[in-house]
Amino acid sequence: MAITSANQLELLQTAEAVAREKMIDPSLVVDAMEESLARAAKSRYGSEMDIRVAIDRKTGKATFTRVRTVVEDEELENYQSEFTVEQAKQYMAEPAVGDTFVEEVPPVEMGRIAAQSAKQVILQRVREAERDRQFEEFKDRAGTIINGLVKREEYGNVIVDVGAGEAILRRNEKIGRESYRPNDRIRCFIKDVRREQRGPQIFLSRTAPEFMAELFKMEVPEIYDGIIEIKAVARDPGSRAKIAVISYDGSIDPVGACVGMRGSRVQAVVNELQGEKIDIIPWNEDQPTFLVNALQPAEVSKVVLDEEAGKIEVVVPEEQLSLAIGRRGQNVRLASQLTALDIDIMTEEEESARRQKEFEARTGLFMAALDLDEFFAQLLVSEGFTNLEEVAYVELEELLVIDGVDESTASELQARARDNLEAQAKAAIDAARALGVEDSLIEFDGLTPQMVEALAKDGVKTLEDFATCADWELAGGWTTENGERIKDDGILEPFEMPLEEAQKLVMTARILLGWVDPADLETDEEVSEDADEQQSEAEA
Repeated sequence: MAITSANQLELLQTAEAVAREKMIDPSLVVDAMEESLARAAKSRYGSEMDIRVAIDRKTGKATFTRVRTVVEDEELENYQSEFTVEQAKQYMAEPAVGDTFVEEVPPVEMGRIAAQSAKQVILQRVREAERDRQFEEFKDRAGTIINGLVKREEYGNVIVDVGAGEAILRRNEKIGRESYRPNDRIRCFIKDVRREQRGPQIFLSRTAPEFMAELFKMEVPEIYDGIIEIKAVARDPGSRAKIAVISYDGSIDPVGACVGMRGSRVQAVVNELQGEKIDIIPWNEDQPTFLVNALQPAEVSKVVLDEEAGKIEVVVPEEQLSLAIGRRGQNVRLASQLTALDIDIMTEEEESARRQKEFEARTGLFMAALDLDEFFAQLLVSEGFTNLEEVAYVELEELLVIDGVDESTASELQARARDNLEAQAKAAIDAARALGVEDSLIEFDGLTPQMVEALAKDGVKTLEDFATCADWELAGGWTTENGERIKDDGILEPFEMPLEEAQKLVMTARILLGWVDPADLETDEEVSEDADEQQSEAEA
C-alpha cells in the first residue's frame, strides 16, 4: 500500500472517525499513524535510519524524511543517522555539532505484513489514549456515587458500563448475595481509581461505609448543605448499620432530618441497600455518652472508660444483655466500629462479682506482702489503694486518714511496702541475669526490674535489642482489619506503659547507641536530654 493522492484525505477521515468513536483527540490518532508509517519506512530503508513521517492536518499528505545529526568524529556510531562535521559540509553551509540535516525520501510501498504492523501500532496508541482519557476523567471522582449499567458478570464480579469506560464491582463489595443481569441499572460508590498496566481500573463498592454516607447526602439536603454532618458510619452490609450525625443548627434535629417525613428519607437509603436496617444516632463528643447512644436500643447502667487502652466497659441489666450484644454480636460490633473503642459488655451481676474478686485479690496482696490481718488489708483496699507502690510512696498524710492508723503505723506500713518492692526488684534482676540480660539494658533508665525481666522472657536482652523494638511492640496497640479493631499485645503492656513513653524510651536507646543524631530530630528535645544525662552517668 502506498500513500497516494487518492487516499491521503482518507487518512484524516479515518483519524477523525476513530477519534469520534473513542472520544479522544484526533491529533493523537494522526500521531499514531505517523509513528506506524515511520516504522514501515524503516523496514524498507533500514532500521538504523532516523525516518520520520509528518501528515498534513489539512490535506492528509504524508511526507517522509530522513534525519541525520552532526556529531564529533570520536562520537560517530551510527553511520545511517549521524555524520561528522566534514561529511556534513557536503550538504550544509556551516555545519556544527548538534545540527540536523533533513532530506525528503520517497514514500514506501507497504506490503501485507507492514500494513498489519502499522495497524497494530495505531490500535495500540489509540488504546493508550483512550485509557489516559478514562483515567483523567475518573481520577477525581473517587469517593463519589456513580450510576451505570451492568454489562456482564464474571466469577461473581460485576462489570459495569459507566459511560466513558468500564468499572468492576468485586464479589466482596456486593451486598449479600446480590445478583445482576445485563442492562440492569446499578448505583455504586467509586472506591478507587488506579492506573495499571492494562489500563485504568475503576473499583466500585456497595458495602463501603462511605456509600451509605453519600446516599444520605443525596437524600438529606441539610447534610449536603453542611448543616448536618455525618461523623461516623458502621455497617454490616445488607443487614444492619449505625450512623452518627450532628447538627450545627440548634433548631434542627439531626436524627429527625435524616429520618424524614414518615421515614421517607431513610427509607430511600434502605431500599437502595437491599433492606439494610439503619440506626441513626446523635453524635456526642463525650465518649461514654456517645457509646450509650451507639448501643441503642439497649439500656446501659454504667460506663467505665479507659482512654489510654482505648477500651470501655459497659454494664447493663441482665435482661438487656442479649439486646446490647445483638444477634451474633452485631449490635456491640457495630457500636465498637462507630466509636472506635473496644467494648466489653457485662451484666450488673457480673460486674459486681468482678469487683468482689478484685477486692479479694488486693486484700490478699496486702495481707501477704505487708503481713497484715484481713480487716486491716480490707481497710487499705476500701480507701482506694490498689498496689504496693501506692502504699510505699504515697504522702504519709493519706495513710493517716485511715481509722486506727497513727504516724508510727503509717511509717511501718511504708517501710514494709518498700522492703517488699526492693525484694521483688532484686528477684526480677536475678531472673533477668539468669536469662542472659546484659547490664546495658538493666541499667537503662525508664525500665523497672520487672520490665527488664518481661523483656528478657520475650528475647529482648540487650540495649541493641530494645532499640530495634517498635513502640507498639512494647506498649501494644490496635489495628483495623475489614472494619474490625484487632488488639496487638505489647511486651510491657501489663505495666500500663503509654505508647508515647515507649516511643521516647526507644528513641533514647537509639541515641545512646549512636544510631540517631539528636540534631536530626525535630521535636524530640526531651528525649535528647534524657540520653545526654544517661550518657554522662555512664561516663562517670
